[in-house]
Amino acid sequence: VLDLFLLLSGCAGNTWPSVERLKDGRQGFVIREKAGMDAASLAEFQRAVALLNDGKDGEAIELMKRVIDRSPRFSAPHIDIALAYLRIGAPEPAEQHMKAALSLVPGHPVAGNEYGLLLRKTGRFNEAREVYEKAVDRFPDYLPARKNLGILCDLYLNDPKCALEQFERYSRLMPEDEKVKIWIAELRIRLGR
Repeated sequence: VLDLFLLLSGCAGNTWPSVERLKDGRQGFVIREKAGMDAASLAEFQRAVALLNDGKDGEAIELMKRVIDRSPRFSAPHIDIALAYLRIGAPEPAEQHMKAALSLVPGHPVAGNEYGLLLRKTGRFNEAREVYEKAVDRFPDYLPARKNLGILCDLYLNDPKCALEQFERYSRLMPEDEKVKIWIAELRIRLGR
């Protein structure tokens, strides 16, 4: 499984956001954002994440709103509040915050994957495809978005070539996923390969 790390950084002279591969042997990448988040906001953000992890979505949403008000240019609070809104059954504000995160970090893999799922669930399949494609173009090794793009192409867009391409690329990095291997075999049969 790939790790995704979102870091706050105040270093000058870099283009923001920046992306780099992990150097410690793990698979994944780092997205660095110049957020300008003060210590109090960072502490509040960390408390909100803990509340989310404890399933206290309403409390987390209120904290995240304050963090976003003070640090609107940081994508992680937008993503986290969107996920909390989805868990309480509020897709409209969730979509608004996913769009905000994607405007800050175009093609953000987590925001793109979650927004793609929301678009798919609401029947906006072509929009979902665009969002997934941006995510996998910018972050080709982010496997959840690649797998979900394959599912979308196969089951919702009737595009078996797209589905096969996504599943094959996914399977090269996640060879232990037997279910996807079965999907690949079925797609190859359907395509006469």
